[in-house]
Amino acid sequence: MFSDFQLGLEVALSWNGLLMCAVGVTLGTFIGVLPGVGVLATIAMLLPITFGMEPAIGLIMLAGVFYGAAYGGSTAGILLNLPGTANTAVTCLDGFPLNQQGRGAMALFVTAIASFVGSMFGALILAVLSHPLAEMARGFGPQEYFALLLLGIIAASSFSSVGLVRAIAMTFFGILIGLIGVDMNTGIERFTFGSQFLYDGMPLVALAIGLFGIPEVIKNLAEKNTPKIEQPHLSYKAMLPKRQEWKRAVPAMGRGAGIGSILGVLPGAGSLIASFVSYAVERNLSKTPGKFGKGAIEGISSPESANNAAIQTAFVPTLTLGVPGDSTMAIVLAALLVHGINPGPQFASQHPDIFWGLIVSFLIGNFLLLIINIPLIGIWVRLLSIPYTILFPCIVVFSCVGVYSVRYETIDVLFIAGFAALGFAMRLFRLEATPLLLGFVLGPMLEEHFRRTLLLSRGDLGAFVSQPISITLYLVSAGMVFWVAKNALVKRFR
Repeated sequence: MFSDFQLGLEVALSWNGLLMCAVGVTLGTFIGVLPGVGVLATIAMLLPITFGMEPAIGLIMLAGVFYGAAYGGSTAGILLNLPGTANTAVTCLDGFPLNQQGRGAMALFVTAIASFVGSMFGALILAVLSHPLAEMARGFGPQEYFALLLLGIIAASSFSSVGLVRAIAMTFFGILIGLIGVDMNTGIERFTFGSQFLYDGMPLVALAIGLFGIPEVIKNLAEKNTPKIEQPHLSYKAMLPKRQEWKRAVPAMGRGAGIGSILGVLPGAGSLIASFVSYAVERNLSKTPGKFGKGAIEGISSPESANNAAIQTAFVPTLTLGVPGDSTMAIVLAALLVHGINPGPQFASQHPDIFWGLIVSFLIGNFLLLIINIPLIGIWVRLLSIPYTILFPCIVVFSCVGVYSVRYETIDVLFIAGFAALGFAMRLFRLEATPLLLGFVLGPMLEEHFRRTLLLSRGDLGAFVSQPISITLYLVSAGMVFWVAKNALVKRFR
């Protein structure tokens, strides 16, 4: 391992390795800050550039864009309630309230540290445990994935601070929206009303921006005297959390990194689910769950750590099994295949320069991101001093351009308008958007693995409880249901 690590150092510390790593993480940071542009479109556009590079160097640049966007994605979410990427939407729940309290700089500092901790932990896990984790991922069948996603659905229903029934209703509404499109198994149209634009379902980016960002703009414009958020003097001391906040944030970062590292390995789980699950865990473990959604520091440190750890370990199934966990990793896999490199169990031994060069670049890139992001905090926070008459139109324009750039369909801009109206109406009726978003993401995946399990078992329902992993996940789900129901009853009859 030490000789392979030395080989990775030679690759990552070469002048072109350092240059492409710096270019990737810097570009990724700014792509993450811009709402809606998305890392997928960026990597897809950069893919042809890597054809003339050495495979290791091209992969280092694409990976830098991937995890760099995770650092920048929380910036707009904290300052404007506008998630830069879908997997940072949960950061808005407590990050934006902290900004409204004049502590936006502190929130950005904590997310930078949490992202660094999660990324470094995930990179170390990738280096040391890639083969055992690949075997674990290989052992996950459709029944295990169904149990895991069911756990995620139940966790989604515990997010709301305005009532369990409302959270459950929003989760199922999200699942219903997620079912729009063409059925993958039968080819039958579902809820498309004959429109070809709905064959691929509702766009995730339009839904996330429409539900979280634009309603905030509408709300502020609707107020006659929109209060100006006062920020403290932006010295580095002013960015630091208080001692009690550090005591809550650091353990949350560790738990988030562990959750993200595990879920990132599973194909199809990814950073989005990791951030939501880690948030649910922190809220259930907290002695004061009522603070979540109002500026709890654990609500930003744990999801950001989980999000970044999951991105690092997502390379495990892609490189060792040849199974990409999401569409972004599919492009990374395509970059390898173009160079004639086939991922598999022997990838690390057959191509140690690529594998270890990538891991070392993770370590270097995360230090670069920390150096880049902390000085930029003052710049991002000062954006709030821009007059609302200028800032709000810019937010709407960037959101529409970003959504349009994903599929180049004009109707996606109309989807933003529709989801913005829905999001504003939900605010009026005190309905939260987070359970809806998670239901939208997990619902179709839950259905897919449910039907796949039945197909493989020829309709035997006993297949769902035939494996120890799935049984364990069902027990955890039952425990969470009991815990949430107990808290709801105690709160109701107190």
